[in-house]
Amino acid sequence: MERITAIAYKTEETNGGTAQMNKFRGTFCKLALFVCLGSLTLGWAQARPFSGPDEPAVYQRLLGKIEQIKIWDDHGHPGFPDDSDVDAMAAPPGASALRLHEDNWELAAAAKELWGYPYDDLSPEHEKWLVAKKAQVRAAEPGTTYFDKVLDKVGVEYAAANRVAMAPYLDPARFRWVAFVDNFMFPFNNQQLRERNSDQEIYMPLQEKVLKRNMEQAGISALPNDLSGYEQFISKVLDQDKAKGAIAIKFEAAYFRSLHFSDPPRERAAAIYSKYRSGAVPAADEYRDFQDYIFRYLLREAARTHMAVNLHTAVGVGDYFSLNDGNVLRLENVLRDPRYTDVTFVLLHGGYPLERQAIWLAARRNVYLDSSLMGLYLYPAEFKESLKQWLELFPDKIMFGSDCFPFNAALGAEESYWLAVYSARTSLAAALAEMVSAGEISEPRALEFAHGYLHDTAARLYGTEGTHSPGK
Repeated sequence: MERITAIAYKTEETNGGTAQMNKFRGTFCKLALFVCLGSLTLGWAQARPFSGPDEPAVYQRLLGKIEQIKIWDDHGHPGFPDDSDVDAMAAPPGASALRLHEDNWELAAAAKELWGYPYDDLSPEHEKWLVAKKAQVRAAEPGTTYFDKVLDKVGVEYAAANRVAMAPYLDPARFRWVAFVDNFMFPFNNQQLRERNSDQEIYMPLQEKVLKRNMEQAGISALPNDLSGYEQFISKVLDQDKAKGAIAIKFEAAYFRSLHFSDPPRERAAAIYSKYRSGAVPAADEYRDFQDYIFRYLLREAARTHMAVNLHTAVGVGDYFSLNDGNVLRLENVLRDPRYTDVTFVLLHGGYPLERQAIWLAARRNVYLDSSLMGLYLYPAEFKESLKQWLELFPDKIMFGSDCFPFNAALGAEESYWLAVYSARTSLAAALAEMVSAGEISEPRALEFAHGYLHDTAARLYGTEGTHSPGK
């Protein structure tokens, strides 16, 4: 600064412009001061690679407000354990994640919150109290009030119901149906697929059962004579499902095959259909090509009927679930295909454990992620890290999902709703508090992100924005 001032005086002496030079010096000094102060201000505004001592206080402030946000649950399987329509599949025997073990104290906490459970564990003798209590409440709550009150207790306004069919005990004003469509990819003799492993021995008959049910719904008793007829059958069922309130179609394809779908010509699919519709066992490559074609036909039909496309994109149950085949990145050729710009894709479970890669697929404007399953498997300390990366990249493309499921009479959809909501609220508050404390975003901005993730993004996606469930 001293050297600059000296230059200014030298210029004044040379030019003899005393008045002009004084004006110049004043303007220059003001400008220099503005630059210095501006640099300091920018320094204060820059994000830091660490949070500060205010993080716990920010967390508490945010948590209190986040706990008041009504939730739009993007993915779940609401229902009772004896309801076979809860899912198009049945879970084969296999290991469960630590957090879902019955000795997890959080499950007892859920039962306390929901039912006034008087014990601190879910031991077999204590579970009897819980099972009896839920049966008593269910008997006293006719119609749809039982699950409506469960939603009210956990703070959920709307909930997607991924089910074979909606149940009369689920309120259509609160529960929005998501229909399974994998069955359309398995119209032929599936004996070879059944024999692959013990998981498929369970899965394939269930797909055949759902397909038969859809055929009865469409009023046909046998497969149509050609591919055109089969396509018309699929379209008719989707139109009927849409009329019954379906907001999306759901694929569980990762349990049956690779998530990479090639793009065979229609002529090949038509030839395969004609060859095998009468009962012969398809060759593996032919069946795969037919499935690839039908998958893409279903995408086009989803766009026509204005239903979102939900895909399972995470780990799966059973001893033979292939992490390689189920890798979410195998969908990239479909998600980035310009022919499907009008299709809204929702990657259920966020591609976990590849959620850090999957979030980059959401850079595509019609691709979204939800965090279902993650909030049940991951404790908040770890779940927070996944949410934080999502929030730092594409906060307007992520949604809450519970993945609630009636695992058994004691650990039902009710308790898994509670656990998923608890996980999401606490993990979300922790992730946002860290971002605020590190100078990445402001608290008001953090609450905008919270509303988006918990409610607003799904509300926009499914057309409930600006509406509220009864009594809200």
